[in-house]
Amino acid sequence: MENPREFLVSLFNAAVQAADAEHAINAHLPQRPKGRTIVVGAGKGVAQLARALEKAWDGLIEGTVVTRYGYAVPCERIEVLEASHPVPDEAGLRASMRLFERVADLSADDLVISLICGGGSALLPAPADGLTLEDEIALNRELLRSGAPIAAMNSIRKQFSKIKGGRLALAAYPATVVSLVVSDIPGDIASLVSSGPTIADSTARQDAIDAIARYRIELPANMRKHLEHAPVPPSPGDERFSRNLTHVIASAGKSLEAAAEFARNHGVEAAILSDSIEGEASLVGGVHASIAREIAMRNRPFRKPVVILSGGETTVTLRGKGKGGRNTEFLLAFAIAIEGLDGITALAADTDGIDGSEDNAGAFADGRSVGVMTSLGKTARSMLEGNDAWSAFDAAGSLFVPGPTGTNVNDFRAILIQ
Repeated sequence: MENPREFLVSLFNAAVQAADAEHAINAHLPQRPKGRTIVVGAGKGVAQLARALEKAWDGLIEGTVVTRYGYAVPCERIEVLEASHPVPDEAGLRASMRLFERVADLSADDLVISLICGGGSALLPAPADGLTLEDEIALNRELLRSGAPIAAMNSIRKQFSKIKGGRLALAAYPATVVSLVVSDIPGDIASLVSSGPTIADSTARQDAIDAIARYRIELPANMRKHLEHAPVPPSPGDERFSRNLTHVIASAGKSLEAAAEFARNHGVEAAILSDSIEGEASLVGGVHASIAREIAMRNRPFRKPVVILSGGETTVTLRGKGKGGRNTEFLLAFAIAIEGLDGITALAADTDGIDGSEDNAGAFADGRSVGVMTSLGKTARSMLEGNDAWSAFDAAGSLFVPGPTGTNVNDFRAILIQ
């Protein structure tokens, strides 16, 4: 294949297209209610979902959704607000209060459509009584630093919030709430996506306490005290949830299957390792590299040519002060482990178009990447140790920058072995 990077980008595009807002929404429209239809929602791709819902809905509709700065798209009847991600801000706090206003004073004849995708946990700060926005900001910074998996993070966030863990749905009672979820969570547990503002789960206070201890998460004294007596999120068995429905309308698994189909249609076999891989990004990168090396050198466990695909959400435990995100960190560890091998090309990227704090979704790597970095005065191993993968791939001219995609089904990794 003359241009393996172009092929990998096509796979990424196929994965993103499978999570397209219009396709996902049209396949899961709820029935029109006797009363009003109110839309609420949050996430990095929620504005596209709102626009698709407006186009598909046959009747009156109104509401508010909140997305990340720069991710809004124009809607005619649904208000689109912007706030900070991954660390909350005052705009997010105002947006949370606006969602509560939207669902106030509804009747049993009314319908709330909740549009949820990844990113809403940060976009919807709503500190519990006795806490402040500054407390939630501090908590998010500590969670991002900790390297905890997303499920653990969200179990903790729910203990300190008045909107997460199904609490927004309780505010809408007795209206029926239908949650349409684009999952960025390994295993597609809908209640964990954006910490489930309209979906209850069975997370207990002790789950959060155990996660805090396991990942050495340091909480201020007032938050530790709050956790001792915090009211637990409502349980799924609460009668007020009995008429509510939840649908996962797009997910990493569906997107990986679309990428695999594209590859096979273009003469390359595809193997999906998993859509729910978690763990430290650099360690996961090393494991993927071992599989790629085995295929390249011994034609097992899959025969060449083949593209191996995986999804999920890795984590990064911060040790340095460099630039990057979990996909570039994964890929730098991968590049180090395949240094000098021909015939291997990889793309790792976040399907929302942004990996970490910069404007890239991820990057490309092959057996020559580390050598290119070295020739430019960049030591790959030291940059990995300093969490500076973005700078390494930027120097090598290997960043992948598609811009915001309008969806979010988590990490996408494609490794082509020729």
